[in-house]
Amino acid sequence: MAAATGNAKAKLWIDGRRHWRERMKEQLKGAGPLLWVHAASLGEFEQGRPVVEAIRARYPHCRILLTFYSPSGYEVRKNYQGADYVYYLPLDTPGNARDFLDIVCPDLVIFIKYEFWYHFLTALSKRQIPVLLISGIFRPKQLFFKPYGGMFRRLLRQFDWIFVQNQESLDLIRQLGIEKASLAGDTRFDRVFALLQEAVELPGIDSFVNGRKAVIAGSTWEADEQVLADWWKANAKPDRCLILAPHEIHESHIKQVQSLFPGALRYSADGQGDVLIIDNIGLLSLLYRYARVTFIGGGFGKDGIHNILEPATYSKPVVFGPVFHKYPEAAALLIAGGGVTIADANSLTTVMESLLEDDASCIKTGNAAGRFVAEHKGATGKILAYIQEKRFFTKA
Repeated sequence: MAAATGNAKAKLWIDGRRHWRERMKEQLKGAGPLLWVHAASLGEFEQGRPVVEAIRARYPHCRILLTFYSPSGYEVRKNYQGADYVYYLPLDTPGNARDFLDIVCPDLVIFIKYEFWYHFLTALSKRQIPVLLISGIFRPKQLFFKPYGGMFRRLLRQFDWIFVQNQESLDLIRQLGIEKASLAGDTRFDRVFALLQEAVELPGIDSFVNGRKAVIAGSTWEADEQVLADWWKANAKPDRCLILAPHEIHESHIKQVQSLFPGALRYSADGQGDVLIIDNIGLLSLLYRYARVTFIGGGFGKDGIHNILEPATYSKPVVFGPVFHKYPEAAALLIAGGGVTIADANSLTTVMESLLEDDASCIKTGNAAGRFVAEHKGATGKILAYIQEKRFFTKA
């Protein structure tokens, strides 16, 4: 199952890069300045999206090129209307970097969070094309801070400016002598705060919830689904419903989820029940507003939890597993009182029963989550102010 999924993604990854030079030469025609924005995957794109859209609004004459490394970003956002062109990023080789920049000729480049492509950054530096890193996050165990990390430290010095998410990141790179950096915050807060303005009705969700206390579990993996199933089997009640949006939605995994929750419905099919499986992409960020309590997946795997800010922005309690050390916003949400971490099915039961049955506890936790997001927005404005100050684009 995993191999089949991997092979499908690998095929998309390879096919999406075929004949890129010919396609870009043909399609990248037009006048005016050009912004190139690169995101590794869908999550990084959503993180940088507020900046892209702010630039589009401020500089409508500016063309925008968006590139992705992985199919999980490109295949979902290849028709994104906020960009003029959307492509896979070619492999990071000297020849590809040279040809890509010859074709694109960007006036400004923005990389999001973790993007450190050696040949592209080197070529950009040699051509004196300004490059920004936004929503950067740094930890002591990264290669930049190892004795043998000299090459990676040189890459950091090729950015014209680095906007970091937190003070720890700024302190770390300042220890390396990187002075072209500042604390802006995480642009994801701006993205998720904007969701509050998107009152989009999702077909069938209102009728499924139908006044019941909804637990919405987003971006779940097998371990999350097993823990949820153990809790649900012992604690399902007529006034409750459960909506699962698995991270993987290929057919074999959906059937596996159905086996854990007998009688579960699929979003793409009609029916009535108390468990609903979302079997398509793009609904999750809008789905959380229907919840009483949310559960975020990934916290039982080695890579850690997925996006906790999307449910938090709707002032919903956020529950997640024990692996969240790579995500400072999760630790901060716990301190703020808007999130709760669990270790297993037993602790999930304790937390869920409290939040589902105790109105005061649920409201208090949810309100803390909403305040947490509202108090941390504003990174996009700081980045846009820098771009305006440097006059990378001349306003028409």
